[in-house]
Amino acid sequence: MSQSPADPPLRPLLVVDGANVVGSVPDGWWRDRRGAAERLRDRLAQTGGPADGPFPGPYEIVLVVEGRARGVVSVPGVRVEEAPGSGDDLIAELARGASGRPCLVVTADRELRRRVEEAGARCTGPRSIPAAPH
Repeated sequence: MSQSPADPPLRPLLVVDGANVVGSVPDGWWRDRRGAAERLRDRLAQTGGPADGPFPGPYEIVLVVEGRARGVVSVPGVRVEEAPGSGDDLIAELARGASGRPCLVVTADRELRRRVEEAGARCTGPRSIPAAPH
């Protein structure tokens, strides 16, 4: 299905490597991985993703969780995808499936960055996710 000139442009896809972003801050996340992923999800829902990313928002946000962070539910503004195996594999699959629309992946994982960039996505690090507004 192709877009006509009158159609609004597709929102950029923001794929967040939940384990990598949560693990980038030593705040005790390892004691409650699911709770840490829920806090990240809520922060993404509040902030809408990077304010200074390479694509103008708003984004379609997908948070990828794995392992003990499974069970986090989606909320308005953030779809949560549970990786059946490797979170990296699911993130790479989502980047490949972006179907030509802009895709930004949030991770510091060098190998994952290489994989998603080969699929045409751009990358940014965990620090690009703003703190939740108070």
